[in-house]
Amino acid sequence: MPASPPTSATPAIRPVAASSTRDNRSSWDPRPTSPVCVFRPTTLRVWHVTPTEPGALFTILRVLSPGAARVRRVTERWSRDQVLALAPDAASQKAAGGVSAPRKWSATGVLGSALWGECAGSGSKPYQACVDLSEPAYRCSCPSRKFPCKHALGLLLLWSADGVPPAAEMAPWAAEWFAQRAARAEKAAEKKAEPSAAKPDEGRARQREERVTAGLAELERWLSDQVASGLSDARQTGLAEWSDLAKRLVDAQAPGLAGTFSGLTRVFRDENWPGRLLGEYAMVHLLAVAHRRAAELPGDLRETVRQRVGYQVAKETVLALPPIRDEWQVIALRDEERDRLLSRRVWLHGRATGRVALVLSFAPPGQPLDASLVLGTRVDADVSYYPGAAPLRALIADRYGAAVPARAPASGVTVEGVPRVIADVLTRDPWTESWPLMITGARVGRDGGEWRLLGDSGQGLRLHPSAGDPWKLVAVSGGRPVTVAVEWTPDGLRPLTTWDENDEVVVL
Repeated sequence: MPASPPTSATPAIRPVAASSTRDNRSSWDPRPTSPVCVFRPTTLRVWHVTPTEPGALFTILRVLSPGAARVRRVTERWSRDQVLALAPDAASQKAAGGVSAPRKWSATGVLGSALWGECAGSGSKPYQACVDLSEPAYRCSCPSRKFPCKHALGLLLLWSADGVPPAAEMAPWAAEWFAQRAARAEKAAEKKAEPSAAKPDEGRARQREERVTAGLAELERWLSDQVASGLSDARQTGLAEWSDLAKRLVDAQAPGLAGTFSGLTRVFRDENWPGRLLGEYAMVHLLAVAHRRAAELPGDLRETVRQRVGYQVAKETVLALPPIRDEWQVIALRDEERDRLLSRRVWLHGRATGRVALVLSFAPPGQPLDASLVLGTRVDADVSYYPGAAPLRALIADRYGAAVPARAPASGVTVEGVPRVIADVLTRDPWTESWPLMITGARVGRDGGEWRLLGDSGQGLRLHPSAGDPWKLVAVSGGRPVTVAVEWTPDGLRPLTTWDENDEVVVL
């Protein structure tokens, strides 16, 4: 599929009048329909997308809880990489390696999904560590504030190396912990079954709507002034103006848009930063107008607009929506710290449906992030998506068994098929900045000084600059086609994980 260079004229973003003879959209819809183009902040290539149904388009792409009763038990050991992926930081990974030697451990055992052992410490009394492999969950008698601690990780490393013998019964202290967990899970299930008596505060909700509306009206005026006066001074004055604007948007209870302005300094990395900044402003303006005219939007797109602005959706609301049951494989995860808040992004891939999902968890520094989804495992579960036009973020509703080790997913998209997938996503949600993909049959190579994932046709998708020189991917692939889990972004693909010749997951 040849790529054509973008024209010098920047396509305008404008409302699209939908035709009732073509689709069922409402009277105003910011999503593109053929032949309207969506201009994204970074235009790298123009891909031609062949229309296959009404509403298909030519798009300018920026390419580059514990649940039900457990019905089975973990019998396969995890790999070393899978264990280390659970560590809260690099220091914990290193420390875990130091306490994983067999001489450090005594009274170890594994029974079903229960793993336990005693680790020698600096005192006379050993630390007692145990792990529920079905989630996983951890307990250790050490005073560490990190979770999981180095002893729990060291015990898992010992087990992964076949250093823990099977046992006929649990150690009494480990059995007590598992009994306490079972009692808490039973109480939680009873509480979940009780109907919620809380009612939304209509007065407070109306007050917030008024604040957001007023704040976005001010934002529209500010954007118009910026375009009218020009963008040449943005490099000198932009940082202070964006910081002030972000604070005002937070005061207007529109934190989603505030976050957009907090990250705008990245545009200055681009040689053509004025064009990119104009594109960012255009997408913000589109969102502000979409919020103002939300009553005219389809319900799914209206939900997307509200969440992009910063409205939260309660977990209870999400879990009340119809779930999708599948065998969900954990294909990648990434931990980040921003504004003194830890976050974990876990990407899932449905074995039967082929759908992808993103599970987010947050914690303050020093507190544990959710570790119930282990890289390289698969779990039979119900997943409930947050409402939206292009659903991605989701919650695990119910599980039907323990997680089991998984091999490379059999399904995915080829390099040549990526533009069509992203075109469909951007058609439904033009503000999308990230989307996970399982790319099959990909080779890694250089083209014009840039690293790319290459398909059978020789067509390539460039990697994100943060990927640097992807030597690990080069080494694992060995020149052969491999399956790669990536995160699509406007600036290119971020490689997340791949699978080696033995179908073992490798973190990139």
